[in-house]
This record gives sequence, structure tokens and C-alpha cells, in this order.
Amino acid sequence: MIFLLYFAILKASKFWEGIILKKKPTNAKNIKNKKRKKKKMKLWKKILLVILLLLAILLGWFFYKSEKNGGGLSGMLATIAGHDENTRKNLGEFRCLILGISTDQDGVDLTDTIMIASYNPNTQKATLLSIPRDTYTGRNSAKATAYEKINALYSRKHRADETLEAVNEITGLNIQYYIVVKTEALIKLVDVVGGVTFNVPMDMNYDDTSQDLHIHLKQGEQVLDGDKAEQIVRFRHNNDGTSYPEEYGDNDTGRMRTQREFIMQVLKQTLRADNIWKINEILDIASECLITNVNFDVAKDYVPYAVEFNTEDMLTDVLPGTNTNKNTSGTWVFVHDKQKTKKLVQELFYHRDVSENGEETSLSKLNILILNGTDDDNKLEIAKQGLTSLGYTIKTTKTNKTEKTIIINQTNVSDEEISGIKENLQKGIIKTNTTKNDTYDVKIILGTDFNG
Repeated sequence: MIFLLYFAILKASKFWEGIILKKKPTNAKNIKNKKRKKKKMKLWKKILLVILLLLAILLGWFFYKSEKNGGGLSGMLATIAGHDENTRKNLGEFRCLILGISTDQDGVDLTDTIMIASYNPNTQKATLLSIPRDTYTGRNSAKATAYEKINALYSRKHRADETLEAVNEITGLNIQYYIVVKTEALIKLVDVVGGVTFNVPMDMNYDDTSQDLHIHLKQGEQVLDGDKAEQIVRFRHNNDGTSYPEEYGDNDTGRMRTQREFIMQVLKQTLRADNIWKINEILDIASECLITNVNFDVAKDYVPYAVEFNTEDMLTDVLPGTNTNKNTSGTWVFVHDKQKTKKLVQELFYHRDVSENGEETSLSKLNILILNGTDDDNKLEIAKQGLTSLGYTIKTTKTNKTEKTIIINQTNVSDEEISGIKENLQKGIIKTNTTKNDTYDVKIILGTDFNG
């Protein structure tokens, strides 16, 4: 392409040169002008040639780096973001809490959707775990009140911190990031990407004047615009009290299933290659309608690889537990099952098979040596406890103070397992030791960047 452009410029220059020189010189002045013009034309040809050669070199370098970064759209985005071939390997699993917020006519924020989302760029695995909005967060379910449900936490202070803390306590995960999605964001995004094809599981007819919410959807596959997208994710039951069919998942269970499946379709539509040209519109929506603590540096690390993700491979589930109103206030609450929750978390987020009581059944018993380079015994203990809780055998020793945490794979431990270790620590540059060690499977040099 570069060379075709060059020849086109060359042809054009000769054309204009012909026009300029068409008139025959009649005197010495014209002869001098003709020579001056020839020199200028030659100079411009040289400048253009240099520019084209530089462009060719830059493009060649860019495509070379893109191929080293995996090729395709992902490789190009990774190169633009400043990544190299080792960047992906050193990324752990990204986890965040997603809150879907709508506002009623009284200005009260309602938490309609609560999900944990995770994405691993190395394994290209992703998970969506729904948390029922009625999940009880208090200490005594027999005395439960509506103010102790998890969906009430955000509306109190209009902050995600308390909800994030409650979710971490329930699941045992150490989620650091949150994304609060206002209803307007979903509406605008769906419209920008041209609507979302979705199979509506049943006829939906519901009206709530207090929220100015009117849901009227027909069963079957159809393209939903932004307004209908809001309707599908907020539907719980019809005006006559009927809800999702039992085999689909009644009431909240069915609603959460619909939310998960619809969000997957939104992601699928948004990640289409042709929507790359709408990136500015999508970013504008994000800045206007999202509240998040995910900074730019984190986003630019993961987004290039997320475009490769196949939404069909996403794992989805709902927090296990039971609905009950057997309390003094008569309030319906969802009480999660601690043992089943532990089992599900291990399966979904650590990809380990565990028994019904939450004990690991096929956990690789890795031996890990931690070298403490922090000069802080408390940080060492935190790291040790976190990895011990995953079933690893931990030994510790001291080393010289070091800045960066390094995780060294010494016995061909799987990338998935190494990523899980890094996720637990929330820090770590991953390296592989070509000289194998029979004593320890993984060696961790704990640096001062580990914040506990």
C-alpha cells in the first residue's frame, strides 16, 4: 500500500511538472525559473520518499509488535496500549462487583442487579455470579428487617463500599473493584450498538406508577432497543402475580437468570469488531453513567484481551441459599448457604472440585516457599494465611528487602494455578525457572508492593 501511494505521488508530481513546464521558455529569466522549479520538484520528491520510508518502517514495526502480542484486533490494541509479549502472562484474574441501579420517582436508588464478574486474560475464562437482592447481611435472620438486605446498602450512602464489603464477607473473595451501572447507561449502550437480539422467555406485562415502570414484552426472539432492555432486566412478575415458569426459575431466580443471559448478549454485541468505530460513543456513555474505582491503567491492561473473549464460554450461577420470612418482622429475606457458597466459589473462581461440605477433593497440593522481602512480618502472615486457605503448603523465610513481588513457577505448575496465586496476592510478576526445583513447586518473593 505504501509503495502504491508513493507511485501515485510520483505520477502526480510529473503531471504538475508537465503543466508547469508546458510553456516554452523565451528568455534567460524563464530558463532560470525552469531550473529552480526542477530543483524544488526534486527536493519535494526526496522529502516524500523519506516520509514514505519512515511510514513503512513504523507500520512494519507496529504490525510486527501486534503479531508478537497475539495478532488481530487484540494484538493491535495491546500494542497501542504499550504491551509486550509478557504483559498478558503477568496479568491475574480481574474481578469486580457490578451493581445495576435504577431511580424511582422519589429519587431513591434501587439496586436491581448485583453480580460478581471475573475475567482471566490468560485462560479466556469468565464468570458471572448473581447475588439475590434480598440477601440478608445482618447477624440474626430471625430478627431480619428490610434495611439489612444487601440491596439497601447502596441507597443509604450512594456508595458501593458497603455492598462490596458485604459481598466479600459472603463469598470469601477479595474483590477490590466495583462498577455501578445506572439504568441510563444500559439504555444508551444498547441503542448505540444497534440493539440486542434476545429470546424473551415469556410474555411480560407489569406496571408500577410509583417507579414510572411499564413492562410490555412478547415472548420469543427479537431485537430489543434500550427502552426494552430496561424492561427485560427489571421484570420480576406480571400484574396478575404470575412469574417465570418453574423450570426456568421463578421470581428472583428467573430474573437473575434473565439478567445474566441478557448481559452476555450485550457483551457479545458490544465486542463485535464493527463496534470498534463506536468506541468514542461507548466511552462517553461510560463517563456519564458509570461510577467505578477501576482506573485507566487497569482498564488498558485487560481491554485488549477482552475483545477476544467468546461469551459462549462464560460460566454463570447464582448464590446458593433459601428464601424465608420466618422472622419476627415477617420480612422476606434470602439466607445464603455458607457451605454451598464456599463450594461454588471454589468451583467458579478457582476452578477446583470440592465436596458438599466445602472440602477440596481435587486440589493440587502445591508446596510454596515465600521469601519475605517486606521487612513486615504482618504482611507475610497475611500472604501465608491467604494461600493456606486455598490448600497450599506454605514455608517461609527471610530475604533482602525488595520492591516488586515475584511469583516463580518451578515445576510446570499450570498457568491457571499460577494466576490463582497471583489473584490471591493481588500482586506479582510471574516468571518461570528453567532450573526445576524438587522441593518447592512455586517460590514467591514478597515485595514491598504487597499491601496485604
